[in-house]
Amino acid sequence: MAIREILTDRDPALHKKCHSVTQFDEKLATLIDDMRQTLENAGGAGLAAPQIGILRRVVVLYGGDEELIELVNPEIVFQEGEQDGLEGCLSLPGQWGYVKRPARVRVKAQDRKGNWFETEGEKIVARCFCHELEHLEGHVFIERVDRIYSNEEVERIMEEAEKERKGKQS
Repeated sequence: MAIREILTDRDPALHKKCHSVTQFDEKLATLIDDMRQTLENAGGAGLAAPQIGILRRVVVLYGGDEELIELVNPEIVFQEGEQDGLEGCLSLPGQWGYVKRPARVRVKAQDRKGNWFETEGEKIVARCFCHELEHLEGHVFIERVDRIYSNEEVERIMEEAEKERKGKQS
C-alpha cells in the first residue's frame, strides 16, 4: 500500500470523465488499498480515483458507521429529499461552499471482486456519495456553488452554529 498524491483543481485529470472498471484483479485491489490509505492519511470523508490521477470509476468513502466503503462502477439508483450544507474537497484545499444535495441516496456498485451490491446513506453520507460520484464525471463541487468560503469563514460559521446549538440545549 502507498499514499498517493492528491491532485488539485488545476490538474486536467479532475475534469475528465472516468472509464468503467472491467478487470477485477490485483491491480484494482492495489489501487483501492492505496486510495484507502491516502484517504485515511488526508483525513477526508471520501476519495475518487481521478483525485489521484486514475481515470477509473472507483471511490472510497466513510459510511454511516465510519466504516470505509469501496465502490467500483457506482451509480445512484435512488434519491429523495433535499439538504443544503457546506462542502469541501481534498483536491480544493481551503475552499468551501454550500451545495444542495439529496437528503437520502442509494448507490449500486461493485466490490473489488466484481460482485454487485447496494448501499445507502443519509445526510453527510448521501452528500459524500453525490460529491464523489460527480468526480467520476469530471466535475468538482465548486461548479455548483454561488460563493466560495475561506477556512476562516467556515470556522466562524461553525462557531456560530455551535453557540446556537448550545443555546437551544439550555
